[in-house]
Amino acid sequence: MTSTKPPVVFIHGLWLHASAWQPWADLFEEAGYAPAMPGWPGDPETVQAARANPKSIANHGIADVTRHYAGLIERLPAPPVVIGHSFGGLFAQILLGMGGCAGAIAIDAAQIKGVLPVPLSAVRNTLPVFRNPANFGRAVSLTKDQFRYGFANAVSRDESDELHERWSMPAPGKVLFELAVANLAPRSPAKVDTANSRRGPLLLTAGGKDHAVPAVITRATLKQYRGSSAVTELMEFADRGHSLYIDSGWREVADRCLSWLATQGL
Repeated sequence: MTSTKPPVVFIHGLWLHASAWQPWADLFEEAGYAPAMPGWPGDPETVQAARANPKSIANHGIADVTRHYAGLIERLPAPPVVIGHSFGGLFAQILLGMGGCAGAIAIDAAQIKGVLPVPLSAVRNTLPVFRNPANFGRAVSLTKDQFRYGFANAVSRDESDELHERWSMPAPGKVLFELAVANLAPRSPAKVDTANSRRGPLLLTAGGKDHAVPAVITRATLKQYRGSSAVTELMEFADRGHSLYIDSGWREVADRCLSWLATQGL
């Protein structure tokens, strides 16, 4: 029997490889979806290759990545559900606003243009990039300590170090520099069509212990959609950090996302 469920495209964020979505892809495939987890432009096939060749990742900006995924979506047999984490959640919202997507889930998404709160923990999380202006054109890696603070503060140190070793890779500094000036740039590539009422449903998630994207950012993002009559909902995970989709509690997040898709008829 042919599945009536839409394709699903998973989009990773900064400092994590696309293959970190594999448990989600397996679960969604079991649920009848056709999953894909393509990387950003320039992403090598493995974490090890990315670490060995960071120049392949460097100097890609928000517009580059958006065009990359929009092109992939155009070639799919049906409009997909787009699920993104962190910066991937930003791209999921941009793509949903553009049309061509059945729906989107933005997991602890980076702030879109128009969102004003910038908590100190979020600032600290980006210091490895912003401490050197030359990082605009470079790919930057996180140390184990930096990864623990920004991603895995809500799990044990042993689990944090294991996640860092397994999934962490360099990330292009350019996207963070672009996001930093988004609210000052009239044509910022981080702008989302939040007023689009014809788009599919959107779920935003927030982690109560997230240092990289504190819940206050996600709640402020939700307010940006008040001009749209399309479904926009918020789901909070009070005891979870930024690593919530890859750490030992990933299944709870994935199951709740699957349940939400079912309530939306997707």
